[in-house]
Amino acid sequence: MSTHLPVADDRDPQSAARTARLREALLAAGFTADGLLELLGATAYAALARSETVPALRATRGEGRLTALVRLFLLQQPVPAARAGDALPLDDCLADGWLVRDGDDVRATVDVRPYGGPEGQDWWIVSDLGCAVGGAGGIGRGPADVDRAELVLGVGGASTTLAGLMLRPQAGAPAAGPHFDSVLDLGTGSGVQALHAAEYATRVTATDLNPRALRMAALTLALSGAQPADLREGSLFEPVGEETYDLIVSNPPFVISPGARLTYRDGGMGGDDLCRTLVQQAAGHLNDGGYCQLLANWQHVEGEDWKDRVRSWVPRGCDAWIVQREVQDVTQYAELWLRDAGDHRAGPEEYAARYEAWLDEFEARKTKAVGFGWITLRKSGADEPAITIEEWPHPVEQPLGPAVLGHFARQDFLRATDDAALLAGRFKLAPEVVQEQVGLPGAEDPEHVVLRQNRGMRRATKVDTVGAGFAGVCDGSLPAGRILDAIAQLVGEDPVMLRDRTPEAIRMLVEQGFLEPVGGPAEDGDAAEG
Repeated sequence: MSTHLPVADDRDPQSAARTARLREALLAAGFTADGLLELLGATAYAALARSETVPALRATRGEGRLTALVRLFLLQQPVPAARAGDALPLDDCLADGWLVRDGDDVRATVDVRPYGGPEGQDWWIVSDLGCAVGGAGGIGRGPADVDRAELVLGVGGASTTLAGLMLRPQAGAPAAGPHFDSVLDLGTGSGVQALHAAEYATRVTATDLNPRALRMAALTLALSGAQPADLREGSLFEPVGEETYDLIVSNPPFVISPGARLTYRDGGMGGDDLCRTLVQQAAGHLNDGGYCQLLANWQHVEGEDWKDRVRSWVPRGCDAWIVQREVQDVTQYAELWLRDAGDHRAGPEEYAARYEAWLDEFEARKTKAVGFGWITLRKSGADEPAITIEEWPHPVEQPLGPAVLGHFARQDFLRATDDAALLAGRFKLAPEVVQEQVGLPGAEDPEHVVLRQNRGMRRATKVDTVGAGFAGVCDGSLPAGRILDAIAQLVGEDPVMLRDRTPEAIRMLVEQGFLEPVGGPAEDGDAAEG
């Protein structure tokens, strides 16, 4: 089995210079996410993201440096050496192994895929040939001399989801707010999360059980011009010993499968034990106030509430926000990952046997379905941790990192604020919230009122007349108690009773991000009235 991969060694000045020349050539040719979209057009570009290459092959029949690069690195086509030399520093690429000769042509040894950073950076993700689109799309066969179990995937839906969730320093945030100087990317794969972390962290550690993945991650970082990460081989937290971090991110091999055929997806533990172990061990590797973010699968077991199952994973002293995004029954789940492994291309008998093995595994574990979602932990040290577990299959707006930080900040506020302080506080409607009135045309009063967020989680909630009136006048100028007193007078309700029953609704609106607390403690006079 060959382990040949390109070389990009930042410790060697000559190697680093060759990599820099390659990066400059890619930029000069427009081999970027924007350049690719302009060349291919939206239809062929979207097809390429699904690993469908025919539209892109048709779009790159012409001449030019960019078409040569697309055919080399994305479509795995041979290109005449002279033509490749017009687009790239050919001798450098041959010396470092990005290309190999094939008669009068050259071929790429890896897939190099343009990837746009969160602030418009031009980056490139390096992965195995035919494996650039990661996850559930049907992995390519990869290089003939590489064991399929060791193939390294590129950017897929899971990796971009995690990148959007990933926390990063917020512009204008107070110095006392969260900081992410040290980041651990556990199970780095092709290095997508490590690349994001390298933009702001002073120390990035990236681990993987697959040594081939660590080499791919090094290539991704070097070609993208990022600072190198501390790359370590091993499983889960073994490679980092007792070290702690401000942020841990992981797109782990979370697939619940019979056995561990493919390193990139199968964790090798039974059921959802790998995700449970990762969550439970994370607290020991977080600094105080640190966060852990990961994607996970969990079993829906007969006679058990899935929320109770994942709640039991949360370590003591940690707040948690767990969101289930999708649920599949065991047949859907098995078929998804059988396609991912290419088993649908096997003979009928072999496919049926592997399908049976998946169903046998689920039956033995009394698993009726599998949930997929996000888990964020924060090491708060709180005696009464805030643990939110919810199902939210609806569209969201990425990036969600700011929404994640906002969620935990609101939990801190609510935990520290009793009902009296809540009524004395001031609030304002979040800027992205709109109010919708639902009812029959011409009706004097709406049937109900909905508050809807246009950004982030894009939540919507029904509110009654009092809730709508309260939210509508929250501009930060008056304490909540005074607003309720005015509403009580308008609707003819006892103000004391209204104050007694409303804090729960206010807490819900704050927790879900419809209302934002304003300023510090209320003035003495307001507090006395609250």
